[in-house]
Amino acid sequence: MKFAVVVFPGSNCDQDCFYIIKDVLKRPVKYIWHKDTALDGVDCVVLPGGFSYGDYLRTGAIARFSPVMNAITGFAKKGGSIIGICNGFQILLEAGLLPGVMLRNRGLHFICKPVYIKADNNQTRFTNLYNIGQVLKIPIAHNEGNYYIDAKGLKELKDNHQVVFRYCSAAGDVNDRYNPNGAVDNIAGITNKKGNILGMMPHPERSSEIKLGSTDGYFIFKSIIDWLENKKTC
Repeated sequence: MKFAVVVFPGSNCDQDCFYIIKDVLKRPVKYIWHKDTALDGVDCVVLPGGFSYGDYLRTGAIARFSPVMNAITGFAKKGGSIIGICNGFQILLEAGLLPGVMLRNRGLHFICKPVYIKADNNQTRFTNLYNIGQVLKIPIAHNEGNYYIDAKGLKELKDNHQVVFRYCSAAGDVNDRYNPNGAVDNIAGITNKKGNILGMMPHPERSSEIKLGSTDGYFIFKSIIDWLENKKTC
């Protein structure tokens, strides 16, 4: 089982993700350059945070045209596991692999701080080690994290149980008061309908070791590993 971390010009969380997978989780991982056109032997693709192509035009708008995205789209259609974190989430939205769009934070400022999110769905390959309603402490670091989708799209997300994480208080209260960026319905992470793609704004790789102040993000990567290993032995 092998992970791949995609590197775009401007990625800055690629090494963090690589480190967590290789040195903390002890699983094989390799870098994939944005000009590569194949994902040979890969079981899970990670699109990391950063500022791909300098965030010109819109966040993720140029990265969606990178050669590697054709391979990622094909991988997605075959049911391959993909997680997009922060800028990676933005790229997945721009590529049409996840529904909705990302707007600037409602305060029009870059936000970098730990936040609390609640697990709304633990029946995915990314969240199976969490409990429903479990509160996680995971950092955010973004300027365009204000997730938006229209009323019809939001209903579809809810009907299909695609909302995975929502911003909340330390006690688990989901309220606009605890919404750091203005995201519709406090949404911090979603999946596609098939459930093989996760996009989330908080950075789980920055909360995967106790010395980082939280291990809550560790279990996203561990959930993926457990799902893949169990799937391969079925």
